[in-house]
Amino acid sequence: MSELIHLLRQGAPIARLAEYLDGLTHDERLLALSATSRADQRALYVAAAQSPALTLDFFVPDGTPRRVAVHHRGRNSLPLPSPFRFFEKRFALPEDGTERLFGYNEGVTRSWVGPGFFVARSTAGNPDWQERGAIVIDYFQVPDGPVPDGWPPVVPNSKGLQSFVYDGTRDFMRRVSQHVSIGAAYKGEKSLDHYFTLCRAPSVG
Repeated sequence: MSELIHLLRQGAPIARLAEYLDGLTHDERLLALSATSRADQRALYVAAAQSPALTLDFFVPDGTPRRVAVHHRGRNSLPLPSPFRFFEKRFALPEDGTERLFGYNEGVTRSWVGPGFFVARSTAGNPDWQERGAIVIDYFQVPDGPVPDGWPPVVPNSKGLQSFVYDGTRDFMRRVSQHVSIGAAYKGEKSLDHYFTLCRAPSVG
């Protein structure tokens, strides 16, 4: 059992979990997160309710140029073969200077499921959403302006097979550590009891 799993199953507070993850290298963090089960991710999401609230600059750090992507490596808790649980969410600042981020999902399923474009924004002003997390990744919305070079064409989430995965979905995000966040998926206003971890890459690309 990894140290992260041991801490989670012992009910360690979020400060201790963050301290552990912050002491690892990027590759070590990815390895530790890759071993988490659905129950572990649920416990991490619950623990992260006591963490400082996320802001958009957690996902795209200050100083990142507009339309330059920041990659966050992810692992979800869906009942899928292991290779299909790994993905990336890629975030970028829009050109128009609004307080939001454009993004999409990259991974082995994109060629047949689709990119799953989204807009990330603050949940401030919506008390029910704020309880779930300070940032929402909202698949009800897709980028309405230029996206980074090399991204796939923007398509609505109601189009094609991705409608079964992304359409009508929102992910609510909580901070875990300096580089790691945890999300909970909702369909409309209903919790799906599925979770995923994200780990920000050490450099932009």
